[in-house]
Amino acid sequence: MLNYKRYKRNPVLDFPERQWPNKEIEKAPIWCSVDLRDGNQALVEPMNVDEKMEMFELLLKLGFKEIEIGFPAASQIEYDFLRKLVAENRIPDDVKVQVLTQCREELIDKTFEAIEGIKNVVVHIYNSTSTLQRDVVFGKSQDEIIDIAVAGTNMVKERLKNFDGNIQLEYSPESFTGTEVDFALRICTAVQKAWDHATDAPIIFNLPATVEMNTPNVYADQIEWMSTHFEDRENIILSVHPHNDRGTGVAITELALLAGADRVEGTLLGNGERTGNVDILTVAYNMFSQGIDPELNIEDIKEITEVYERCTKMDIDMRHPYAGKLVFTAFSGSHQDAINKGVHAMQERNNPYWEVPYLPIDPADIGRKYEPVVRINSQSGKGGVAFVMDTVYGYKIPKAMQREFADVIQLMSEHDGGEVEPQKMMEAFKAEYLELKNPFKLVYVDIDDNMNEDETHVKLDFEYRGNAIHSEADGNGPIDAVKLAIKQCVPEVDITVMDYSEHSLGEGSGAKAAAYIQMRDNRRGNITFGVGVSSNITRASIRGMFSALNRIARKAND
Repeated sequence: MLNYKRYKRNPVLDFPERQWPNKEIEKAPIWCSVDLRDGNQALVEPMNVDEKMEMFELLLKLGFKEIEIGFPAASQIEYDFLRKLVAENRIPDDVKVQVLTQCREELIDKTFEAIEGIKNVVVHIYNSTSTLQRDVVFGKSQDEIIDIAVAGTNMVKERLKNFDGNIQLEYSPESFTGTEVDFALRICTAVQKAWDHATDAPIIFNLPATVEMNTPNVYADQIEWMSTHFEDRENIILSVHPHNDRGTGVAITELALLAGADRVEGTLLGNGERTGNVDILTVAYNMFSQGIDPELNIEDIKEITEVYERCTKMDIDMRHPYAGKLVFTAFSGSHQDAINKGVHAMQERNNPYWEVPYLPIDPADIGRKYEPVVRINSQSGKGGVAFVMDTVYGYKIPKAMQREFADVIQLMSEHDGGEVEPQKMMEAFKAEYLELKNPFKLVYVDIDDNMNEDETHVKLDFEYRGNAIHSEADGNGPIDAVKLAIKQCVPEVDITVMDYSEHSLGEGSGAKAAAYIQMRDNRRGNITFGVGVSSNITRASIRGMFSALNRIARKAND
């Protein structure tokens, strides 16, 4: 049995004045990517300079205006990468690069050496403030921890005098979630007073969920408490840097935005220490799904994932929100049916809004395709099969026929195991309907509709059990005339045409027609469909008749 008594509950904040539960996210925050720093340090094989450059260019393309590019004082490769950006003039004027450093003089000196020549820089200093780390790591009092942060602030402030560029200060009370909020406020206020508007840019206070320690509402309470207790709040940018230890990184980020956060630090697709940083793309796509502009150029998830996997050498899980290969896939028959009906309803009603069950967004809006949306296995139903045949191949199978063909696909899946790809499904459709030529095979048909308004004359050549037959008959239309012509020569044929439908396969003058005919074998009571395809709609319907006749004959022999 799990020894749960080894663990004690983390404290929650008594904050009945909270307002965040009554708010909604209305706009995108300031986004800051930390893929090149926090994300990179968590890789089994950190990125080299070329890979970091490719990732940096992707982040620019996506529209990030703040990018933490590294810890240049702690790693030569990060220092070299930063200098390469400067030497090659790779940093746009409207982009701020962020560099991380501890509050130690030699590291701050190295950091300023690395950023020389950059127009806009966020210098990010930090020290750990949690009760646990103060005790077991540093062995320091609250006042001693505050002294470290203030000293680091003063070092940055002193070096401003010789820096030819714009500096914005960011301070993180690292391990904020394990820090008493009153102490977190004390240390931030001390940094704020030491900085004393050294530049015109607002100071950034970054309150990280360095380790997720409680439910998302607790983090939201902490953020709102800090936001409402800061002095000179209008000159502060409140930033969050969530991790995902409890699997709620996205949730704590969204609740933090409700609680007053202005800025989010995270990574593409959630790469980061332990279970990762918050996935910025998921938060952004969530906003998009609610009709909010995420203010990032994220229309092509395929390109993003390709660069991500190449640079990080990590695979994206098939169920990863928005980016995974299976996230716009439905195997369940009821889900597939609902998707099918939702898409058709939206089209028929000319609905300007995307409203399709089980698909919160249109996959095409982020560069995904419809083909893999519904995938078929033994658990799938008639709606999913019909959806694939329509969206992939253009066959709008009548509702009454959907169960019949779905049973064929289900048997195939159970026999072969696993998924039935669309190509295999089409092959089965051809074998079951379009290519049947035994015992009936259509050879030639000539139709004369000019006799009068009520009659059609048909000349029919066909084979029955290998015997060539010629027959002619008059009927009240092509289908009726062909039925009579067949029965004249094959008396055992006793059928009733129960339903008929047709549609065009494609567009333009070269488009073919598909015809669906439902027939009943009056001798045995079996009901089945036949399908015919031709550039001529009348021929398509007659081919559909022969298809149905062959299926009736096959059922009679089963």
